[in-house]
Amino acid sequence: MPRMITRLFRPTPYNLRRLANALRRGETVGVPTETVYGLAANALDATACQAIFRAKKRPSTDPLIVHLADAKDLTAVGVSNELVAKLAAAFWPGPLTMVVKKLPCIPDIVTAGFDSVAVRVPAHPLFRKLIRLAGLPLAAPSANPFGYISPTTAEHVRAGLNGRIRSILDGGPCEIGVESTIVDVRDPLRPVMLRPGGVPVAALEEILGHELKRRTRPVADDSAAVAPGQLSRHYSPRTPITLYRKLSALQIAQIPPSEAAIMFDSGNNVVRHRGDNTTYSLSLDGTGKSAASRLFGLLRELDQRDFSRLHIEEVPGSDPWSGAVNDRLRRAAARR
Repeated sequence: MPRMITRLFRPTPYNLRRLANALRRGETVGVPTETVYGLAANALDATACQAIFRAKKRPSTDPLIVHLADAKDLTAVGVSNELVAKLAAAFWPGPLTMVVKKLPCIPDIVTAGFDSVAVRVPAHPLFRKLIRLAGLPLAAPSANPFGYISPTTAEHVRAGLNGRIRSILDGGPCEIGVESTIVDVRDPLRPVMLRPGGVPVAALEEILGHELKRRTRPVADDSAAVAPGQLSRHYSPRTPITLYRKLSALQIAQIPPSEAAIMFDSGNNVVRHRGDNTTYSLSLDGTGKSAASRLFGLLRELDQRDFSRLHIEEVPGSDPWSGAVNDRLRRAAARR
């Protein structure tokens, strides 16, 4: 596709109106959310959504999430039910995506041809204001080249999509740092979690009153998925990754200087030098929530260095954020 000038826009009222007009004209816009930055387009316009796939080099088998300004807008794009209403009341606006039966106004390109659509109401105030100003539901996957590390700052978006899109709304760093939790709620009696994310599973199960069934098998690379984030390899740096449940001092000592170790919590210092090794902290306060907010930014930073391999310690399973962070780590570490 032809190269273009990619500009960052401060969130002034004038710029928000300008970007809303661009979306109404069928353009794509990089947008901040509380999870990761997204690449937004008019969800009702198949041609506009096709531009998302082109810019990201994303396969058409990987569907998009449709973002709404308010929960009441759901009935304009999909079919609600009692469980949808219950979860929306508890978690919207917020990092929960629900898969519902779609209405005909949603083009097949948004849903990979399925008769369902993934929807959420984001919590980021700038993105919600932009949706309202545009007067449209906005389809938006993560704003990065397909398969690479998700962006959590506007500069990450520009680094990955420079020359492929015109506009990025700079809303500062993302608060959560990993994508939304996705739950299939088409059958209100049998909800299924398709992707762990910004809403911990325990919080969902507290509202549901029972254990949430999980989809555990990844979707084949050449198969269509009902929701994004289902591939075995995703969120991946170019540098190979080896994962550990726990990194011991002996294992760290055996890592050569050309490779780096990332411990879950090596103390409040971002970097510690252990002999010839450089060890990074994934969490700065010993919580999985901190690890989630740092994960993609740290992976990007280390991927730009000359390390030949990254050795990463997973978040302990007892932490409520372990599901979301370790899911991203396992997909990032999957073999090419």
